[in-house]
Amino acid sequence: MRDIMIVGAGQSGLHLALGLLRHGYDVTVVSNRTPEDIAGGRVMSSQAMFGTALTHERALGLDFWGDACPPIEGIGFTVPAPDGGRAIDWASRLRAPARSVDQRIKMPAWLAEVERLGGKLVFHEATPADLETYAARYDLVLVAAGKGAVASLFRRDPRRSPYDTPQRALALTYVNGLAPRPEYPAVCFNLVPGVGEYFVFPALTVTGPCEIMVFEGVPGGPMDCWADVRTPEEHLARSRWILETFLPWEAERCAAVELTDELGVLTGRFSPTVRRPVATLPSGASVLGVADVVVLNDPITGQGSNNAAKCAASYLESILDRGARPYDAEWMERTFERYWADASHATAWTNALLAPPPPHVLDLLGAAGELPEVASRFVNGFDDPRDFAAWFMDPDRAGAYLASLGR
Repeated sequence: MRDIMIVGAGQSGLHLALGLLRHGYDVTVVSNRTPEDIAGGRVMSSQAMFGTALTHERALGLDFWGDACPPIEGIGFTVPAPDGGRAIDWASRLRAPARSVDQRIKMPAWLAEVERLGGKLVFHEATPADLETYAARYDLVLVAAGKGAVASLFRRDPRRSPYDTPQRALALTYVNGLAPRPEYPAVCFNLVPGVGEYFVFPALTVTGPCEIMVFEGVPGGPMDCWADVRTPEEHLARSRWILETFLPWEAERCAAVELTDELGVLTGRFSPTVRRPVATLPSGASVLGVADVVVLNDPITGQGSNNAAKCAASYLESILDRGARPYDAEWMERTFERYWADASHATAWTNALLAPPPPHVLDLLGAAGELPEVASRFVNGFDDPRDFAAWFMDPDRAGAYLASLGR
């Protein structure tokens, strides 16, 4: 059977490795951190995963936390009014519940599953020189490590990357004690024009069920306020200050809030970027980028882990279809384009939401408060962003859609 190397042990790399192992491939995974490093480390993402991505995991028997992880049953959307009230405020249910499992739980378990299925693990910080060695030894080398020197080998694709600077100052706060949403568990998404976005949702972390607070501040604005934060306690206090200042209804839920653990906080920023999928090494060998290495979206729409699972599923199908034929650069390009046919919609929608909302989007979001069909369609687009092209992304199509509903 063919021998495949995967550099990177995150959502996409391990998902793909486990899929290949279940189909009889020889697989080696290189990780720059051990399971103990990951389990005892800092939170890495918010990773809310919707129905399609979860289905890809279940197809490979990788849903180890279905009973323990609290479900996310819907999404609520709120825009503040100038008087301190809510100009827009509605919610709708997802057709299939979403879930978020802290990667400090998930990745160590998946690494153990790789070994159980006969895969090999190498704990090492891979370098570009290592990729040359791997390319000479393995039938296919996939790079799923989204940071570091090996990721930098993949060139930015300017045609598909409208932004070249970070569009949000990002922060995560994992908490216990947040008052639950009364109707049903949901993502509570708040948009403060000119300031940023805040969303919060149930999850499972190392200490048990929790809530994850996600802050997306417009650079240079009042929510871009993390540079002087030095301790976890200061991080939690700054989180509460943002809510008290801009979203008082969310602040009310925080009376008894506390951090899940000292490492349950994270800040950062990055430029949303699409990169060329194939890197050519000095020897002439080609390696293929995976998920965040080649399609890195801002987390404003929660698509990161979903894209990773969808990329792993798409690449797995392409590898299985290839059979015994060589994994040449032309095949690598086609493999990426097959995935991009889906990922392009998530990317276009995410990039659009980073810009100030145009009038037709505000009209749609306002209409969702009056028309349940509109709210449901928007909410379930988080699972399948391909649908947004038909009604959300274009003002003429948006107008025609609302007209078809009698508005």
